[in-house]
Amino acid sequence: MATLTTPGIPTPVPLEVAASARARRRGLLGRDGIEGALLLSPAAAVHTLGMRFAIDVAYLDRKFRVLAVRTMKPGRMGRPRPRSRHILEAQAGAMERWGVRRGGQVTVHDR
Repeated sequence: MATLTTPGIPTPVPLEVAASARARRRGLLGRDGIEGALLLSPAAAVHTLGMRFAIDVAYLDRKFRVLAVRTMKPGRMGRPRPRSRHILEAQAGAMERWGVRRGGQVTVHDR
């Protein structure tokens, strides 16, 4: 398990990493929620078809700088973001609480 930090997060957030194609395809499907966040890497777009809850999506460049943050309701298709190399997913409202916003930086730590 890894952790995530940003300047706005006082304590590290638990982070699951979906690095395989299979793990990225599955994402958060079939879950009722997530404690912490899920990092899809590499990824440039996501969808919420078949999801049970709304999510926050942060599009990250190769240096983990935040390109955009969106909230997606279930049943939506996200557009690919130019320069996006990673996507961070969390329950709706989490990105705002953590201070994740466009132009910000997130850091991933291996445990």
